Amino acid sequence: MPRRPHRTEPAGPAREPARGQAGLFDANADAGPVLRIGQPPVPPVPPRPPLPAPPVPGRVGQHRPPPVPGPETVGLQREDAPADDLADPPLTAVPDALGAEATGVEPIDTPSGAPRATGRAGRDMASAIGVGLGLGAVILAALLIWRPAFLLVLTAAVLISILELTGALERGGHRPARTPVLLGAVAMIALAWTRGPSGLVIAFLLTAFAALLWRLGEGPVGYLRDASAAVFVALYVPLLAGFAVLLLVPDDGVARVLAFIATVVCSDVGGFAAGVLFGKHPMAPSISPKKSWEGLAGSITACVLIGTLLATLTFHAAWWGGALYGVAIALTATLGDLGESLIKRDLGIKDMGNLLPGHGGLMDRMDSLLPSAVVAYLVLSLVAPT
Repeated sequence: MPRRPHRTEPAGPAREPARGQAGLFDANADAGPVLRIGQPPVPPVPPRPPLPAPPVPGRVGQHRPPPVPGPETVGLQREDAPADDLADPPLTAVPDALGAEATGVEPIDTPSGAPRATGRAGRDMASAIGVGLGLGAVILAALLIWRPAFLLVLTAAVLISILELTGALERGGHRPARTPVLLGAVAMIALAWTRGPSGLVIAFLLTAFAALLWRLGEGPVGYLRDASAAVFVALYVPLLAGFAVLLLVPDDGVARVLAFIATVVCSDVGGFAAGVLFGKHPMAPSISPKKSWEGLAGSITACVLIGTLLATLTFHAAWWGGALYGVAIALTATLGDLGESLIKRDLGIKDMGNLLPGHGGLMDRMDSLLPSAVVAYLVLSLVAPT
C-alpha cells in the first residue's frame, strides 16, 4: 500500500483549526485540552465562580434565594456546610421611633433592658394590679388620717415624675434645667395650698423665669430647645398637679380628691376591659396601637356611672352634672394618656422609668391624672360649688 506523503503541520494561527479538523482538539468544546501524546497531563483549571446578579431596583434589602447548584457551582459549596450557611441571611429592620409610627410596633427601650412577661394588654397584669392597689392604699391613708399628709405624698410623686421626665428628655437630646423646676414644684404645691389659684400661677411664672435664667450660663447653642423643655416640664407636671391641691383646699376637699382619683381609675379600668373584650377599631394606631374606640366607649360609660353616683350621693348635685363630669374626665384621661404616648414615641422609649413593676415609671401613672385634675377642679366648681 503506498504511503501518503508527509504533510507538514501548519504553524501560527492556523495551527489550532488544523488540529481541530484532525480530531485532536475542538476549539469550541468545554472539556479542556486533550492530552498530547508523549507529554505529561495538564492539571484541570478550576471553574470561575459565577458573577453576582445585579440588584433588583426598588427592592433593597429583600432576601434573594440561594443559587441552584449547577455545573458552574459544583465544587464551590462545602459538603459539610449546613443549608442555612449557603443562603444569605435576610435583612431585618430594627423598630425605632419613626418605624413604630409607620408599623404600629411599639419601641422597646427600658433602662434595665430585661424582657417583660406581658399579656394581651402589653403589661404584667399581676404586678400592675398589686402596685395599683398599693398606691391607692397610700393615697387613701394619707387623705383619711391627716389631710396635709396628702401634700407630702403628692410632692414626692411630682418630684419623682420630674426626674423621670427630664431624664427621658435628656436621652432624647434635650437638656432642661432640672434644679429650678424641682424647687419651683415645691413652691407651686405650697402656694397652691396657702394662696389658692393665684399662688399657683405666680409660682409657675417664677419657675419658668428661673429656668430661662438658669440656662443662660451654658451659652447660646441649644438655648431655645433646652429652655422650652424646662418650661414644658414645669407646666406639665407641677402646674397641673397643683390643681389637685386646689381640690383639697375646701372643707369637703377629701371627698373631691377621692372622687377625682376614683373617676380616673374607673376610666382606665372601663377602657381596659372594653378594649380587651370588644376592641376592634384603633383610635390612634400611630401613637398607641392598643387604644380603640370601643375602649373609649367603655371609659365614658364607667365614668358616667361613677360620676352620676358621686354627684347625687356625695355632693347632692343634679345627676346631669355628674354625667357631664364623667364624660369630661373620660375624655381628658384618654387625651392625657395619648399625649404622654406621643412624647414617648417622639423620644423612642417604651416607659418613662422602671420604678413601678407592671406600670413603668411613676410618670406613666401620672399621665391621665395630671390633665384630669384641671378638668375635675373646673367642672366640680360648676356642678357642685362649695
